[in-house]
Amino acid sequence: MHLHGVEDTSIHLTLPPERCAELVRLGWAEPHQYADFGTEIMLYGPRDAAELEQVVSVVEESLAFARTGAPDRVRQRPPRSFEHVRAPCEDLRVADDDTPALPDGAVRDRWDDERTDVLGERWRARTLHLRPDAVARRTHVDPEATLVRRVPDPDAPPTRRAVLYLHGFVDYFFHPHVGDALAAAGYDTYALDLRDHGRSIRPGRPPNETTDLATYTEEIDATVRLLRADHDVVVLLGHSTGGLTAALWADARRGQGLVDALVLNSPWLDLRGSWFEQNLLARAVHVVGRPAPRVPVRTIAPHYGRALHRDTGGEWDFDLAWKPHAGFPVRAGFVRAVRRAQMRVARGLGLDVPVLVLASDAAGPHKTLHDALLSTDSVLDPAQIARRAPLLGDDVTYLEIAGGAHDLALSTAPVRERYLREVTDFLAARVPG
Repeated sequence: MHLHGVEDTSIHLTLPPERCAELVRLGWAEPHQYADFGTEIMLYGPRDAAELEQVVSVVEESLAFARTGAPDRVRQRPPRSFEHVRAPCEDLRVADDDTPALPDGAVRDRWDDERTDVLGERWRARTLHLRPDAVARRTHVDPEATLVRRVPDPDAPPTRRAVLYLHGFVDYFFHPHVGDALAAAGYDTYALDLRDHGRSIRPGRPPNETTDLATYTEEIDATVRLLRADHDVVVLLGHSTGGLTAALWADARRGQGLVDALVLNSPWLDLRGSWFEQNLLARAVHVVGRPAPRVPVRTIAPHYGRALHRDTGGEWDFDLAWKPHAGFPVRAGFVRAVRRAQMRVARGLGLDVPVLVLASDAAGPHKTLHDALLSTDSVLDPAQIARRAPLLGDDVTYLEIAGGAHDLALSTAPVRERYLREVTDFLAARVPG
């Protein structure tokens, strides 16, 4: 057993194989990269006093295991100590005065008043002030998230059904046509620009930077609970990295009745690339990403972004400061966070709501310019998505959208119309109420 340092307080230790598997499943640990017997894990470092108590209890178990070597003699904590996934299942919301986290159902109003959004008069935005995070400790700038909503049509009947959209990496919500389609199906449309993305980018904080996708739990939790106050049905619609994040969040919150269905648009469920990139290079980045999370490890080809934007021949108008064609630096800590999340999907999730996964029918080259940027997925590999989709839960529907782009909602008109029709048909058939 050893502690890695005063900043990275993760711990390598050994436990009986079944206990290691439990802690990995619940998000408190990951297998040691050189594990041979299933008894070696890396236990994540605590971030607050409550987590410290949990970590100390695991250390005590490991010491007992080392002394006795007998799994049945290892002192176990009561089952409730690890009945939840580590970060996503805890309520991370705290008041600005550092008072303890609020219990489920308690709402501390940290939302600003609504204002007209950049999408125009039909859309409103409001800011959610978040607690200081790891980036804030380095930059002294606290994070914010931004919730955008479509104003209902004046003659539309009131609805108590809502869809919450989560964007991907180097992305934000600029899809009013999606809101229009959902409104026609009887849903209010909301979109969350996560911290350091799109409308939530703040001076002094690096855009799109994270070392743990569970960091976004705070704003997703707060938003879903806000929506639940006025809606009987809430659906998560996640794209790319947002699809991966939505799946892990919903898995961590299963059994609580917070969401009624998931729709995943080209979710990033596996790492695209050659055998070398998926295995040797990914492992190297995984190792580097812990001690040196800010090291840039790759760049994003600009071709897909240029094919989308109206100033370079595309159909869509989006802010290039928020979604630049060449993206933002892809850092080792981010890649490590995504890879860890994908490994959790590979081990199988337990989503307890209907899930619709949609992807293009073909992969296009993701590093070079080509003529099929808007009729293939030129970011991810749909075959990988199709292989991983059944691992999300017991009720998963997978659909290929022929001719779809990476963001299916930004495909050519006939293709995106089919995508939106498949989404609304699925909601009509599978969502209660």
